[in-house]
Amino acid sequence: MALALAEARAAMERDEVPVGAVIVLDGEVIGRGSNRTRERCDPTAHAELLALRDATRSACAMRLPGAVVYTTLEPCFMCAGALSHARVARVVWGVRDPKFGGCASLGAVLSDPRLNHTAEVAEEVCAEQARALLQTFFRSKRCFEAREEPRTASQDP
Repeated sequence: MALALAEARAAMERDEVPVGAVIVLDGEVIGRGSNRTRERCDPTAHAELLALRDATRSACAMRLPGAVVYTTLEPCFMCAGALSHARVARVVWGVRDPKFGGCASLGAVLSDPRLNHTAEVAEEVCAEQARALLQTFFRSKRCFEAREEPRTASQDP
């Protein structure tokens, strides 16, 4: 999880939401990623998907049975679906995402018995560090917005 947190810090340095992910197979890191949605103007450039793309290229396989995914934030439905399709064995995250979480908060994509693959999940791993990064990032955004001058009707385009 320390490597996922380092990826999250790298995202924050790029002014991205600080989420990082690392994929481990047989004790070796085979994929890593951090959010790049703003940088790439791509709503699918989530840390988990970028790590998954990196891992499948490294493994030369679209399935990663036995792989463990470490991510700082609970995966959304999109990421959880991709991780399920990749057949990862386990997903470990730091903090829940009450607005978009697809693994525990709003749904249970990775553990739903109706699906043809389920993965073990674990949460609250290094939660304090992950939460602190997210809170710092979003507080800085709110403080910046509060400092901006309000627009008047004549200034609006």
